[in-house]
Amino acid sequence: MDKHKGKLYLIPTTLGDNNPFEVLPITVKEIIEKTDTFIVENEKTARRFIKKLCPNKPQPSLKLFTLNKHTEPFDLPSFLEPCLRGVHIGLLSEAGCPGVADPGAEIVKIAHAQNLKVVPLVGPSSILMAVMSSGMNGQSFAFNGYLPIDKSERKKEVKRLERLSYDYDQSQLFIETPYRNNKMLDDLLAVLDQKTEICIACDITLPTEFIKTKTVGQWKKNKVDLHKRPTLFIIHKN
Repeated sequence: MDKHKGKLYLIPTTLGDNNPFEVLPITVKEIIEKTDTFIVENEKTARRFIKKLCPNKPQPSLKLFTLNKHTEPFDLPSFLEPCLRGVHIGLLSEAGCPGVADPGAEIVKIAHAQNLKVVPLVGPSSILMAVMSSGMNGQSFAFNGYLPIDKSERKKEVKRLERLSYDYDQSQLFIETPYRNNKMLDDLLAVLDQKTEICIACDITLPTEFIKTKTVGQWKKNKVDLHKRPTLFIIHKN
């Protein structure tokens, strides 16, 4: 690595509107204190997060590049140009860890191609925390992101993941848009085998945190309201 180049810091954020110091180490605050250039998903929430951690940091000094679904791919390399001049850059996710189920992965890829030092900082990962607390297979698991929206396609995918979990003893994780969580749970209970286990990990690290693993048969007797609550689903058929 060229010591005259800046570093790309992968800065974790909270998973909800809680006190960042409940889940983030002091190192994150220290890095933000000395960094003025950031790549962010949403400028407003990024500024709010930075102000929470470093209330005395002058907001006008911040230079923010926006990376979201509207960003043109050919613009991305220019976001890292300050690093080539020796300026450190912080990559902020909207929630959780940059680069994991997050568009920031493209920036990290470019940073490696440009021989920049990439520095991941410790913070909450909803994926790992869900696996940790599920009681399922922590040595073999897969994160599948969002499942198909189409009802029939989604049901086929759920059955495919159930077969994978059984054939390879591999826990299968996925997420849904929060306002469709209850519908997702209904589909899981309708499609999966009665003895297949489902872990519902909801509002992780927040005061309303709810994490339970039950079989399909048990969940049918104890439904839970997941509407508009960030949720990870994990299934495993033994």
